[in-house]
Amino acid sequence: MMFSFPLLLVSIWFSAMQAKQFTKCSLSQELNDLAGYRNITLPEWICIIFHISSYDTQTIVKNNGNMEYGLFQISDKDFCESSWTLQSSNTCDISCDKFLDDDLTDDIMCVKKILDIKGIDHWLAHKPLCSDKLEQWYCKVF
Repeated sequence: MMFSFPLLLVSIWFSAMQAKQFTKCSLSQELNDLAGYRNITLPEWICIIFHISSYDTQTIVKNNGNMEYGLFQISDKDFCESSWTLQSSNTCDISCDKFLDDDLTDDIMCVKKILDIKGIDHWLAHKPLCSDKLEQWYCKVF
């Protein structure tokens, strides 16, 4: 029992070190490669991500029997492989766990595939919350 407790603490600490809680401005800097792809603006992405994951890379949500991972809430039903869903299409050819770290490179690559296949309306927050009046989602740098 003494051995498992320190191991548990180390695993919690390691997980916490991998997670990142972005701010609107720090996320704007990270998403430069996505800005303008398929004519989706950076403020639209900042708004969508705020509403679906609160800028937290460790967000996991159960939705209609599937799990959605990371900032972009990428589903294990269609786009990544997880132990929760046995028959995933895994279109992005990646483990869902990769969407929970602070390296957004693989997330952005998968998001571009999702946009190519399903378009921006795949993210349900876009149309009602993030398609107009986007002034508050700009990052003001002084």
